[in-house]
Amino acid sequence: MFGGAGVITGVRVAHDTATVDEISAAGAESQRAEVACLTAREGIQEAFALQTCNRAEAYVVTDDAATGRAAFEEFAPSVREEAVHRMDHEESLRHLMRVAAGLESLVLGEDHVLGQVRNAYQDAMGAGGIGPTLEEAVTKAIHVGERARSETAINDGVHSLGSAAAAFAAEDADLVGATATVVGAGEMGTITAKSLASRGIDRLLVVNRTVPHAEHVATAVDVEASALGLSAITTAVAESDVVVGTSASDDPLIGVEDAVGAGETTFVDLAQPRDVEPAVDDHPVATVYDLDDLESVTERTRRQRREAAAEVEAIIDEAFEHLLERYKRKRADEVIAAMYEGADAVKTAELDRALDQLEAEGDLSDGQREAVAAMADALVNKLLAAPTSSLRDAAAEDDWTTIHTALQLFDPTAEGPIEAGDADAPPGFSADDSSAGTGEADPTPSPLEDD
Repeated sequence: MFGGAGVITGVRVAHDTATVDEISAAGAESQRAEVACLTAREGIQEAFALQTCNRAEAYVVTDDAATGRAAFEEFAPSVREEAVHRMDHEESLRHLMRVAAGLESLVLGEDHVLGQVRNAYQDAMGAGGIGPTLEEAVTKAIHVGERARSETAINDGVHSLGSAAAAFAAEDADLVGATATVVGAGEMGTITAKSLASRGIDRLLVVNRTVPHAEHVATAVDVEASALGLSAITTAVAESDVVVGTSASDDPLIGVEDAVGAGETTFVDLAQPRDVEPAVDDHPVATVYDLDDLESVTERTRRQRREAAAEVEAIIDEAFEHLLERYKRKRADEVIAAMYEGADAVKTAELDRALDQLEAEGDLSDGQREAVAAMADALVNKLLAAPTSSLRDAAAEDDWTTIHTALQLFDPTAEGPIEAGDADAPPGFSADDSSAGTGEADPTPSPLEDD
Protein backbone atom coordinates (compact mmCIF):
# COMPACT_ATOMS: atom_id res chain seq x y z
CA MET A 1 0.00 0.00 0.00
CA PHE A 2 1.32 3.45 -0.81
CA GLY A 3 1.89 5.91 2.06
CA GLY A 4 -1.16 7.94 3.05
CA ALA A 5 -3.62 5.78 1.13
CA GLY A 6 -4.96 3.87 4.12
CA VAL A 7 -8.48 3.73 5.46
CA ILE A 8 -9.16 4.85 9.05
CA THR A 9 -11.40 2.73 11.26
CA GLY A 10 -12.30 3.78 14.81
CA VAL A 11 -14.05 2.52 17.92
CA ARG A 12 -15.11 4.32 21.08
CA VAL A 13 -16.66 3.68 24.48
CA ALA A 14 -17.65 7.09 25.85
CA HIS A 15 -19.81 8.80 28.46
CA ASP A 16 -22.74 9.37 26.10
CA THR A 17 -23.54 5.64 25.95
CA ALA A 18 -21.32 3.98 28.56
CA THR A 19 -20.92 4.02 32.33
CA VAL A 20 -17.71 4.92 34.15
CA ASP A 21 -16.94 1.25 34.75
CA GLU A 22 -17.51 0.35 31.10
CA ILE A 23 -15.14 3.09 29.97
CA SER A 24 -12.55 1.76 32.41
CA ALA A 25 -12.94 -1.77 31.04
CA ALA A 26 -12.33 -0.79 27.41
CA GLY A 27 -8.95 -0.79 25.69
CA ALA A 28 -5.51 -1.59 27.12
CA GLU A 29 -4.01 -0.31 30.36
CA SER A 30 -2.55 2.78 28.69
CA GLN A 31 -2.59 4.71 25.42
CA ARG A 32 0.92 3.55 24.51
CA ALA A 33 0.04 -0.07 25.29
CA GLU A 34 -3.08 0.15 23.11
CA VAL A 35 -1.11 1.57 20.18
CA ALA A 36 1.63 -1.05 20.58
CA CYS A 37 -0.98 -3.83 20.69
CA LEU A 38 -2.76 -2.59 17.58
CA THR A 39 0.34 -1.96 15.47
CA ALA A 40 1.54 -5.50 16.26
CA ARG A 41 -1.48 -6.92 14.44
CA GLU A 42 -1.12 -7.98 10.83
CA GLY A 43 -2.40 -5.40 8.37
CA ILE A 44 -2.32 -2.43 10.78
CA GLN A 45 -0.24 0.41 9.34
CA GLU A 46 -0.90 3.11 11.96
CA ALA A 47 -2.71 3.41 15.29
CA PHE A 48 -3.85 6.08 17.74
CA ALA A 49 -5.52 5.74 21.15
CA LEU A 50 -7.20 8.27 23.44
CA GLN A 51 -8.04 7.33 27.02
CA THR A 52 -9.59 9.83 29.46
CA CYS A 53 -12.04 9.63 32.32
CA ASN A 54 -14.83 10.17 29.78
CA ARG A 55 -13.75 7.96 26.91
CA ALA A 56 -11.65 5.11 25.61
CA GLU A 57 -11.10 5.36 21.86
CA ALA A 58 -8.78 3.86 19.28
CA TYR A 59 -8.16 4.31 15.56
CA VAL A 60 -6.23 2.24 13.03
CA VAL A 61 -5.16 2.69 9.42
CA THR A 62 -5.45 -0.33 7.14
CA ASP A 63 -5.74 -1.19 3.46
CA ASP A 64 -9.45 -1.87 3.88
CA ALA A 65 -12.17 -1.27 6.46
CA ALA A 66 -12.74 -4.99 7.15
CA THR A 67 -9.19 -5.36 8.48
CA GLY A 68 -9.72 -2.31 10.65
CA ARG A 69 -12.96 -3.63 12.11
CA ALA A 70 -11.33 -6.98 12.86
CA ALA A 71 -8.58 -5.22 14.83
CA PHE A 72 -11.16 -4.05 17.39
CA GLU A 73 -12.86 -7.37 18.09
CA GLU A 74 -11.22 -7.52 21.55
CA PHE A 75 -11.30 -3.79 22.31
CA ALA A 76 -14.19 -3.97 24.80
CA PRO A 77 -15.20 -7.63 25.21
CA SER A 78 -16.88 -7.13 28.60
CA VAL A 79 -18.78 -3.97 27.63
CA ARG A 80 -22.39 -3.96 26.43
CA GLU A 81 -22.52 -3.86 22.64
CA GLU A 82 -24.85 -0.84 22.82
CA ALA A 83 -22.08 1.08 24.58
CA VAL A 84 -19.47 0.33 21.88
CA HIS A 85 -19.61 2.63 18.87
CA ARG A 86 -17.71 1.70 15.71
CA MET A 87 -16.71 4.37 13.18
CA ASP A 88 -15.82 4.30 9.50
CA HIS A 89 -13.21 6.53 7.82
CA GLU A 90 -15.24 9.71 7.52
CA GLU A 91 -16.96 9.42 10.90
CA SER A 92 -13.56 8.86 12.53
CA LEU A 93 -12.17 12.04 10.99
CA ARG A 94 -15.14 14.15 12.04
CA HIS A 95 -15.32 12.62 15.52
CA LEU A 96 -11.65 13.36 16.25
CA MET A 97 -12.27 17.01 15.41
CA ARG A 98 -15.38 17.11 17.61
CA VAL A 99 -13.47 15.58 20.53
CA ALA A 100 -10.58 18.06 20.26
CA ALA A 101 -13.04 20.96 19.97
CA GLY A 102 -14.82 19.86 23.15
CA LEU A 103 -18.14 19.06 21.47
CA GLU A 104 -18.03 15.43 22.66
CA SER A 105 -17.05 16.25 26.25
CA LEU A 106 -19.27 15.88 29.29
CA VAL A 107 -18.56 19.58 29.83
CA LEU A 108 -19.22 21.09 26.43
CA GLY A 109 -16.17 22.93 25.14
CA GLU A 110 -13.87 21.97 28.02
CA ASP A 111 -10.21 22.90 27.59
CA HIS A 112 -8.68 19.86 29.28
CA VAL A 113 -9.51 17.44 26.46
CA LEU A 114 -7.41 19.35 23.92
CA GLY A 115 -4.32 18.76 26.04
CA GLN A 116 -5.31 15.11 26.37
CA VAL A 117 -5.49 14.75 22.58
CA ARG A 118 -2.03 16.34 22.28
CA ASN A 119 -0.66 13.91 24.89
CA ALA A 120 -2.28 10.96 23.13
CA TYR A 121 -0.67 12.07 19.88
CA GLN A 122 2.76 12.14 21.56
CA ASP A 123 2.13 8.69 23.09
CA ALA A 124 1.13 7.26 19.72
CA MET A 125 4.14 8.89 18.09
CA GLY A 126 6.44 7.39 20.73
CA ALA A 127 4.90 3.95 20.20
CA GLY A 128 5.41 4.15 16.43
CA GLY A 129 1.73 4.44 15.62
CA ILE A 130 1.64 7.73 13.72
CA GLY A 131 2.09 7.69 9.95
CA PRO A 132 1.01 10.01 7.16
CA THR A 133 -2.72 9.31 7.43
CA LEU A 134 -3.11 9.78 11.19
CA GLU A 135 -0.56 12.58 11.19
CA GLU A 136 -2.94 14.66 9.11
CA ALA A 137 -6.07 13.50 10.93
CA VAL A 138 -4.87 14.14 14.50
CA THR A 139 -2.96 17.37 13.83
CA LYS A 140 -5.98 18.72 11.94
CA ALA A 141 -8.18 17.82 14.93
CA ILE A 142 -5.81 19.66 17.29
CA HIS A 143 -5.81 22.68 14.98
CA VAL A 144 -9.63 22.67 14.97
CA GLY A 145 -9.64 22.47 18.78
CA GLU A 146 -7.37 25.50 18.98
CA ARG A 147 -9.54 27.47 16.55
CA ALA A 148 -12.70 26.56 18.46
CA ARG A 149 -11.33 28.08 21.64
CA SER A 150 -9.71 31.14 20.09
CA GLU A 151 -12.48 32.06 17.64
CA THR A 152 -15.65 31.19 19.60
CA ALA A 153 -17.02 31.34 23.15
CA ILE A 154 -17.23 27.55 23.43
CA ASN A 155 -15.21 27.44 26.66
CA ASP A 156 -16.90 30.29 28.51
CA GLY A 157 -18.19 29.46 31.99
CA VAL A 158 -17.60 25.93 33.35
CA HIS A 159 -14.82 24.78 31.08
CA SER A 160 -13.39 21.59 32.58
CA LEU A 161 -14.36 18.63 34.73
CA GLY A 162 -12.43 20.23 37.57
CA SER A 163 -14.46 23.43 37.44
CA ALA A 164 -17.64 21.38 36.94
CA ALA A 165 -16.81 19.37 40.06
CA ALA A 166 -16.38 22.58 42.06
CA ALA A 167 -19.68 23.92 40.72
CA PHE A 168 -21.40 20.64 41.54
CA ALA A 169 -19.97 20.58 45.07
CA ALA A 170 -21.11 24.18 45.59
CA GLU A 171 -24.69 23.10 44.93
CA ASP A 172 -24.48 20.40 47.59
CA ALA A 173 -22.43 22.22 50.24
CA ASP A 174 -21.57 25.77 51.23
CA LEU A 175 -17.98 26.20 50.06
CA VAL A 176 -17.49 29.65 51.62
CA GLY A 177 -15.20 29.08 54.58
CA ALA A 178 -15.07 25.34 53.92
CA THR A 179 -12.16 22.91 53.95
CA ALA A 180 -11.68 20.89 50.78
CA THR A 181 -9.45 17.98 49.86
CA VAL A 182 -8.22 17.18 46.36
CA VAL A 183 -6.86 13.68 45.88
CA GLY A 184 -4.31 13.62 43.07
CA ALA A 185 -1.80 16.22 41.90
CA GLY A 186 -2.00 15.93 38.15
CA GLU A 187 -3.45 18.43 35.71
CA MET A 188 -7.01 17.58 36.71
CA GLY A 189 -6.13 17.94 40.40
CA THR A 190 -4.56 21.36 39.76
CA ILE A 191 -7.60 22.60 37.83
CA THR A 192 -9.93 21.31 40.55
CA ALA A 193 -7.88 22.94 43.32
CA LYS A 194 -7.95 26.32 41.57
CA SER A 195 -11.69 26.02 40.90
CA LEU A 196 -12.44 25.21 44.55
CA ALA A 197 -10.22 28.08 45.72
CA SER A 198 -12.11 30.49 43.46
CA ARG A 199 -15.36 29.53 45.19
CA GLY A 200 -14.36 30.78 48.64
CA ILE A 201 -12.94 27.82 50.52
CA ASP A 202 -10.72 28.72 53.49
CA ARG A 203 -8.41 25.74 53.40
CA LEU A 204 -7.22 23.17 50.85
CA LEU A 205 -5.60 19.81 51.49
CA VAL A 206 -3.83 18.14 48.56
CA VAL A 207 -3.28 14.40 49.00
CA ASN A 208 -0.96 12.58 46.64
CA ARG A 209 1.33 9.56 46.56
CA THR A 210 4.27 11.89 45.81
CA VAL A 211 4.21 14.75 48.34
CA PRO A 212 6.41 17.16 46.30
CA HIS A 213 3.84 16.99 43.51
CA ALA A 214 1.12 17.79 46.02
CA GLU A 215 3.20 20.74 47.23
CA HIS A 216 3.34 22.05 43.68
CA VAL A 217 -0.48 22.08 43.53
CA ALA A 218 -0.73 23.63 46.99
CA THR A 219 1.45 26.55 45.94
CA ALA A 220 -0.70 27.16 42.85
CA VAL A 221 -3.77 28.34 44.83
CA ASP A 222 -4.44 31.58 46.72
CA VAL A 223 -5.77 29.97 49.91
CA GLU A 224 -4.15 28.22 52.84
CA ALA A 225 -3.05 24.86 51.47
CA SER A 226 -1.17 21.81 52.73
CA ALA A 227 0.39 18.86 50.94
CA LEU A 228 -0.11 15.38 52.39
CA GLY A 229 0.87 11.82 51.52
CA LEU A 230 -1.63 9.00 50.99
CA SER A 231 -1.14 7.79 54.54
CA ALA A 232 -2.92 10.95 55.72
CA ILE A 233 -6.00 10.50 53.56
CA THR A 234 -8.27 9.43 56.45
CA THR A 235 -7.29 12.53 58.42
CA ALA A 236 -7.82 14.75 55.39
CA VAL A 237 -11.30 13.32 54.77
CA ALA A 238 -12.22 13.79 58.43
CA GLU A 239 -11.30 17.49 58.26
CA SER A 240 -13.02 18.22 54.93
CA ASP A 241 -16.46 19.34 53.86
CA VAL A 242 -15.75 18.43 50.23
CA VAL A 243 -13.43 15.76 48.78
CA VAL A 244 -12.70 15.55 45.05
CA GLY A 245 -10.90 12.48 43.66
CA THR A 246 -8.73 13.01 40.59
CA SER A 247 -5.91 10.47 40.98
CA ALA A 248 -4.67 7.87 38.51
CA SER A 249 -4.68 5.09 41.08
CA ASP A 250 -5.66 1.62 39.89
CA ASP A 251 -7.60 1.01 43.10
CA PRO A 252 -9.97 3.14 45.22
CA LEU A 253 -8.13 5.31 47.74
CA ILE A 254 -11.12 6.22 49.91
CA GLY A 255 -13.12 3.48 51.56
CA VAL A 256 -16.00 3.29 54.03
CA GLU A 257 -13.56 3.29 56.96
CA ASP A 258 -12.27 6.70 55.82
CA ALA A 259 -15.77 8.18 55.90
CA VAL A 260 -16.58 6.94 59.39
CA GLY A 261 -16.48 9.84 61.81
CA ALA A 262 -15.97 12.40 59.06
CA GLY A 263 -19.33 14.06 59.52
CA GLU A 264 -21.24 15.47 56.55
CA THR A 265 -18.97 15.19 53.54
CA THR A 266 -19.57 15.60 49.82
CA PHE A 267 -17.42 13.40 47.59
CA VAL A 268 -17.06 14.16 43.88
CA ASP A 269 -15.18 11.36 42.12
CA LEU A 270 -13.57 12.40 38.83
CA ALA A 271 -11.05 9.56 38.80
CA GLN A 272 -10.98 6.76 36.27
CA PRO A 273 -10.90 4.13 37.77
CA ARG A 274 -12.77 5.36 40.84
CA ASP A 275 -11.02 6.96 43.82
CA VAL A 276 -14.05 6.51 46.10
CA GLU A 277 -15.56 3.10 46.78
CA PRO A 278 -19.27 3.11 45.78
CA ALA A 279 -20.13 1.75 49.25
CA VAL A 280 -19.11 5.10 50.78
CA ASP A 281 -22.39 6.49 49.44
CA ASP A 282 -24.23 4.18 51.83
CA HIS A 283 -22.75 6.01 54.81
CA PRO A 284 -25.52 8.16 56.41
CA VAL A 285 -23.71 11.51 56.22
CA ALA A 286 -21.68 10.98 53.05
CA THR A 287 -22.87 11.93 49.57
CA VAL A 288 -20.92 10.57 46.58
CA TYR A 289 -21.16 11.90 43.06
CA ASP A 290 -19.25 10.45 40.11
CA LEU A 291 -18.84 11.36 36.45
CA ASP A 292 -22.29 10.04 35.60
CA ASP A 293 -23.82 12.52 38.06
CA LEU A 294 -22.16 15.61 36.59
CA GLU A 295 -24.62 15.72 33.71
CA SER A 296 -26.99 18.11 35.53
CA VAL A 297 -24.45 20.88 36.13
CA THR A 298 -22.94 20.46 32.70
CA GLU A 299 -26.34 20.63 30.99
CA ARG A 300 -26.63 24.28 31.99
CA THR A 301 -23.25 24.92 30.40
CA ARG A 302 -24.44 23.14 27.29
CA ARG A 303 -27.41 25.46 26.98
CA GLN A 304 -25.19 28.51 27.41
CA ARG A 305 -22.81 27.33 24.74
CA ARG A 306 -25.18 26.13 22.02
CA GLU A 307 -24.71 29.24 19.92
CA ALA A 308 -20.93 28.92 20.20
CA ALA A 309 -21.20 25.20 19.41
CA ALA A 310 -22.93 26.03 16.14
CA GLU A 311 -19.95 28.21 15.22
CA VAL A 312 -17.58 25.38 16.12
CA GLU A 313 -19.62 22.99 13.97
CA ALA A 314 -19.08 25.34 11.03
CA ILE A 315 -15.32 25.30 11.68
CA ILE A 316 -15.42 21.50 11.79
CA ASP A 317 -17.44 21.26 8.58
CA GLU A 318 -14.94 23.42 6.76
CA ALA A 319 -11.91 21.55 8.13
CA PHE A 320 -13.53 18.15 7.52
CA GLU A 321 -14.25 18.88 3.86
CA HIS A 322 -10.74 20.25 3.38
CA LEU A 323 -9.14 17.20 5.01
CA LEU A 324 -11.34 14.80 3.08
CA GLU A 325 -10.39 16.51 -0.15
CA ARG A 326 -6.70 16.19 0.76
CA TYR A 327 -7.10 12.47 1.39
CA LYS A 328 -8.94 12.04 -1.91
CA ARG A 329 -6.26 13.96 -3.77
CA LYS A 330 -3.54 11.90 -2.14
CA ARG A 331 -5.27 8.68 -3.14
CA ALA A 332 -5.44 9.79 -6.76
CA ASP A 333 -1.93 11.22 -6.75
CA GLU A 334 -0.47 8.00 -5.38
CA VAL A 335 -2.06 5.94 -8.12
CA ILE A 336 -0.99 8.45 -10.76
CA ALA A 337 2.57 8.46 -9.40
CA ALA A 338 2.57 4.64 -9.45
CA MET A 339 1.28 4.70 -13.01
CA TYR A 340 4.05 7.03 -14.15
CA GLU A 341 6.72 5.16 -12.21
CA GLY A 342 5.79 1.89 -13.89
CA ALA A 343 5.44 3.63 -17.24
CA ASP A 344 8.92 5.12 -16.96
CA ALA A 345 10.40 1.62 -16.80
CA VAL A 346 8.50 0.61 -19.94
CA LYS A 347 9.47 3.78 -21.81
CA THR A 348 13.15 3.48 -20.89
CA ALA A 349 13.36 -0.17 -21.90
CA GLU A 350 11.55 0.30 -25.22
CA LEU A 351 13.38 3.54 -26.07
CA ASP A 352 16.76 1.93 -25.44
CA ARG A 353 15.72 -1.04 -27.59
CA ALA A 354 14.61 1.19 -30.46
CA LEU A 355 17.71 3.40 -30.34
CA ASP A 356 19.98 0.36 -30.28
CA GLN A 357 18.28 -0.97 -33.41
CA LEU A 358 18.59 2.38 -35.18
CA GLU A 359 22.23 2.74 -34.13
CA ALA A 360 22.91 -0.70 -35.62
CA GLU A 361 21.90 0.67 -39.04
CA GLY A 362 24.03 3.82 -38.76
CA ASP A 363 25.08 6.55 -36.35
CA LEU A 364 22.33 8.82 -34.99
CA SER A 365 22.88 12.49 -34.34
CA ASP A 366 21.98 13.99 -30.98
CA GLY A 367 19.04 15.70 -32.63
CA GLN A 368 17.73 12.42 -34.01
CA ARG A 369 18.00 10.72 -30.62
CA GLU A 370 16.16 13.62 -28.99
CA ALA A 371 13.41 13.45 -31.64
CA VAL A 372 12.85 9.74 -31.01
CA ALA A 373 12.77 10.30 -27.22
CA ALA A 374 10.34 13.20 -27.62
CA MET A 375 8.04 11.05 -29.76
CA ALA A 376 8.02 8.33 -27.09
CA ASP A 377 7.28 10.92 -24.42
CA ALA A 378 4.44 12.42 -26.42
CA LEU A 379 2.80 9.07 -27.24
CA VAL A 380 2.84 7.78 -23.69
CA ASN A 381 1.75 11.11 -22.29
CA LYS A 382 -1.34 11.05 -24.48
CA LEU A 383 -2.07 7.46 -23.44
CA LEU A 384 -1.92 8.38 -19.75
CA ALA A 385 -3.85 11.64 -19.98
CA ALA A 386 -7.27 9.93 -19.95
CA PRO A 387 -6.60 7.54 -17.01
CA THR A 388 -5.01 10.43 -15.06
CA SER A 389 -8.18 12.48 -15.46
CA SER A 390 -10.37 9.47 -14.65
CA LEU A 391 -8.48 8.71 -11.45
CA ARG A 392 -8.82 12.25 -10.17
CA ASP A 393 -12.53 12.18 -11.02
CA ALA A 394 -12.85 8.84 -9.20
CA ALA A 395 -11.24 10.29 -6.07
CA ALA A 396 -13.50 13.36 -6.17
CA GLU A 397 -16.55 11.11 -6.47
CA ASP A 398 -15.47 8.67 -3.72
CA ASP A 399 -15.10 5.88 -6.28
CA TRP A 400 -12.62 3.89 -4.21
CA THR A 401 -13.22 0.70 -6.22
CA THR A 402 -11.58 2.36 -9.21
CA ILE A 403 -8.78 3.74 -7.03
CA HIS A 404 -7.96 0.36 -5.47
CA THR A 405 -8.14 -1.41 -8.83
CA ALA A 406 -5.73 1.11 -10.30
CA LEU A 407 -3.37 0.68 -7.34
CA GLN A 408 -3.14 -3.02 -8.14
CA LEU A 409 -2.76 -2.48 -11.88
CA PHE A 410 -0.06 0.15 -11.59
CA ASP A 411 1.89 -1.07 -8.55
CA PRO A 412 5.50 -0.11 -9.32
CA THR A 413 6.82 -2.64 -6.78
CA ALA A 414 5.67 -5.63 -8.84
CA GLU A 415 8.55 -8.04 -9.31
CA GLY A 416 9.88 -9.32 -12.61
CA PRO A 417 11.23 -7.72 -15.80
CA ILE A 418 8.91 -5.82 -18.10
CA GLU A 419 9.00 -7.28 -21.57
CA ALA A 420 7.84 -5.65 -24.79
CA GLY A 421 4.30 -6.58 -25.56
CA ASP A 422 3.62 -7.87 -22.05
CA ALA A 423 -0.17 -7.56 -21.64
CA ASP A 424 0.17 -7.05 -17.88
CA ALA A 425 2.75 -4.28 -18.09
CA PRO A 426 1.37 -0.81 -17.34
CA PRO A 427 1.62 1.53 -20.29
CA GLY A 428 3.54 4.53 -19.10
CA PHE A 429 5.73 7.48 -18.98
CA SER A 430 7.89 9.20 -16.40
CA ALA A 431 5.91 11.48 -14.14
CA ASP A 432 8.79 13.93 -14.31
CA ASP A 433 8.47 14.19 -18.11
CA SER A 434 4.72 13.92 -18.42
CA SER A 435 4.21 17.15 -20.31
CA ALA A 436 7.01 16.69 -22.83
CA GLY A 437 5.99 16.87 -26.44
CA THR A 438 2.42 18.05 -25.79
CA GLY A 439 0.61 21.29 -25.38
CA GLU A 440 -1.37 19.93 -22.43
CA ALA A 441 -1.01 20.71 -18.77
CA ASP A 442 1.17 18.39 -16.74
CA PRO A 443 -1.15 15.61 -15.50
CA THR A 444 1.21 14.50 -12.76
CA PRO A 445 0.26 15.20 -9.14
CA SER A 446 1.26 18.58 -7.81
CA PRO A 447 2.44 18.92 -4.18
CA LEU A 448 -0.39 19.45 -1.70
CA GLU A 449 -0.45 22.87 -0.14
CA ASP A 450 -0.05 23.14 3.60
CA ASP A 451 -2.90 24.57 5.64
